[in-house]
Amino acid sequence: MKRILFLLFAIGLGAGMTVMAGMSTGKIRKETRFLTDKMAYELNLTTQQYNDAYEINYDFIYSVRNIMDYVARGYEWAMDDYYEALDIRNDDLRWVLSDGQYRRFMGADYFYRPIYVTGGRWSLRVYINYPNRGLFYFGVPYHYHTYCGAHYRPHIHHTSYYRGRYNNFHHYSTPHRVRDQRVYHSYRRSDFGSVRIRPNSSVRPHNAPTRPGNSYRPETGPGSSSSNRRPTSGSSTGFSSSNRESGKTSSSSRGSSSKRNDSSSYNRNNSSERNNSSSSSRRGSSSRSSSSRSDSGRSRSTRSNVSSGQTERRSSSGSARSNSTQSSSRSSERNSSGSRR
Repeated sequence: MKRILFLLFAIGLGAGMTVMAGMSTGKIRKETRFLTDKMAYELNLTTQQYNDAYEINYDFIYSVRNIMDYVARGYEWAMDDYYEALDIRNDDLRWVLSDGQYRRFMGADYFYRPIYVTGGRWSLRVYINYPNRGLFYFGVPYHYHTYCGAHYRPHIHHTSYYRGRYNNFHHYSTPHRVRDQRVYHSYRRSDFGSVRIRPNSSVRPHNAPTRPGNSYRPETGPGSSSSNRRPTSGSSTGFSSSNRESGKTSSSSRGSSSKRNDSSSYNRNNSSERNNSSSSSRRGSSSRSSSSRSDSGRSRSTRSNVSSGQTERRSSSGSARSNSTQSSSRSSERNSSGSRR
C-alpha cells in the first residue's frame, strides 16, 4: 500500500513539473528567437535592434529557467527573483528601443511580461497570439549559436551594456520597473493568479538555485571573439525585404526542385511505359514467331503427307502398268502358239 501511495505521489509530482523545466541551451535559443522575432515584426525593429533584443531576451530566459519551477509551486522568493530579472530585461530594452517602440512594447503584455503560469505549468504568452511555433518572419539573429550571456547586466557591474549604443533617436525617459508600479499586484495576479502562495516562503533558502545574474556564463563558440564586431546598422525595411527575398528564393528553389522531381518521375513513368510496351511487343513477336513456326511445321507436315501420297499413287500406277504389259505379252505368246498348230 505504501509503495502504491509513493508511486501516486511521484506521478503527481511529475505532472506538476513545468513545461520548460530543465531547458537545454538549444531550447532556450529557440524560445528566445520566437519571442524576439515577434517583437521585431510588431515593433518594426532594425537589424541591430533585432540582434540586441535577442541577447536581452536570451539573458532573461536563461536567468529564470531554474526558478520558474519554484514560482509554479508557490514560493514567494522565486517570484521576487523573477520580477528582478524581468526589470533588468525591460530596462535593457529601454536603451535599445525608441520612445514610441517602448510604449508599444509596454502595451503588449506578451512582450512586457512574457511569462505566465497556468495549471502548474509556465510558458510564454506570445504563443497565445502566435500559436504556430514554426512561423518566423526573420532569419536567425547574428549571435544565435554563439551568444552565452557576456552582455548580461550583472556581469558588467550592473550597468546596461546597451546604454549609449543608440543615439539617433529619443528613448523612454525613466525606468519602468514592474515592482514599482501601483498595479504590481494586479500584474502578479495576471501572471501567476493560478499559483497558491506558500506561507512563510518569502525567505530564500540556502539550497535554492542561484539568484538570476550571479552565475557567469562565458562567451563560447567559434564566433565568440567577434561579439563586439556584429552589425551596428540596418533598416527594418531592408531587413524585412531581405528575409522575404530569401523566402521567395527558397520557395522558388523548392518549386524548381519539385518540378525537377515531377519531370524525373514523368521520365521514369515514360521509361516504364516504354519498357512495358517493348516487353509486350517482344512477347507479341515471340508469340507470333512461335505461331508462325508451328504453322510452318504444320505446312511442312502437310506437304510431306501430300508428297508421300503422290509417291504412293505413282507407285501404284507404275505397278498397274507393269501388270498390263505382262498380261499383253502372255496373250501374244498364246496367239503365236495357236497359229503354229
